[in-house]
Amino acid sequence: MNPQAKLIFPLSLTLGTTLTISSNHWIMAWTGLEINTLAILPLISKSHHPRAIEAATKYFLVQAAASTLVLFSSMTNAWHTGQWDITQLSHPTSCLILTVALAMKLGLVPFHFWFPEVLQGSSLIVGLLLSTLMKFPPITLLYLTSPSLKPSVLMTMAILSTALGGWMGLNQTQTRKILAFSSISHLGWMAIIIAYSPKLALLNFYLYTLMTAAVFLSLNSIKALKLSTLMTTWTKAPSLNAILLLTLLSLAGLPPLTGFLPKWLIIQELTKQEVALAATIIALLSLLGLFFYLRLAYCATITLPPHTTNHMKQWYNNKPTNTMVAVLTTMSLMLLPISPIILAVV
Repeated sequence: MNPQAKLIFPLSLTLGTTLTISSNHWIMAWTGLEINTLAILPLISKSHHPRAIEAATKYFLVQAAASTLVLFSSMTNAWHTGQWDITQLSHPTSCLILTVALAMKLGLVPFHFWFPEVLQGSSLIVGLLLSTLMKFPPITLLYLTSPSLKPSVLMTMAILSTALGGWMGLNQTQTRKILAFSSISHLGWMAIIIAYSPKLALLNFYLYTLMTAAVFLSLNSIKALKLSTLMTTWTKAPSLNAILLLTLLSLAGLPPLTGFLPKWLIIQELTKQEVALAATIIALLSLLGLFFYLRLAYCATITLPPHTTNHMKQWYNNKPTNTMVAVLTTMSLMLLPISPIILAVV
């Protein structure tokens, strides 16, 4: 890819995201979503591999359908109320259509089928963009329209997402697919709380982005796309592998790591809102996710390949770890003690 294109696509992604999160008119928000979709497609299909082309096609079709539904929802609301303002969504049909559209954009169950396939066809860096930056505009729209959306619909989608994200990730051997199902599971936690405490959902998204970026960049620096490759990387970067273990446990939500903070606050808030049953179910379902994070961590740091002669050992890498990886992993592990400051800021 030539340097001009390398500059144009990230700038377009930034423009599209900024346009959506800063607008209060539906047409401008829709324009931002479209710019984002068009800017990420060349990055997904950059390798010219058939799987990458397939991933780009699937992504385009799903995102185009979701954008159409966003436009249809806003037009229906404008027809009935005369309002194009994002926060003035009040017509019941428009609210339901918008919930479906944003669920498709985010990859919430039952509209999740495209996400693991698209992530599997992309590189790790593009996978990171799809799992974090590309989810920011739809999450912002959910945040702005949350008072109008039905909590029961969001709660059903959230519990199903956490269940299927955990359940379908158990049998995977590809790290990108495991992280895709991890993303679906985390989105369930955001969807369940957004109707009750939108700020808490955003905090969860920020911390999820932080931890997912740390895992994706760590895997990218050791070039681990499969669990079998992950088993042999301890010789290449032992310290990074050890830290990856802790980052994965943080993503699973174990105390005293950063990932425990959003789960703890969400369960607390759901209990205050008298939906303790939903809080209990989603907490139990997160144990499914814990299993595959432990499996990843076990493969990365504890286990060796069964036949060492069949696996090529990787040379020890003497280069210093990327600064970005170091900062993100540190934050992924150590933000829990300063949670009162984080809550004060939020």
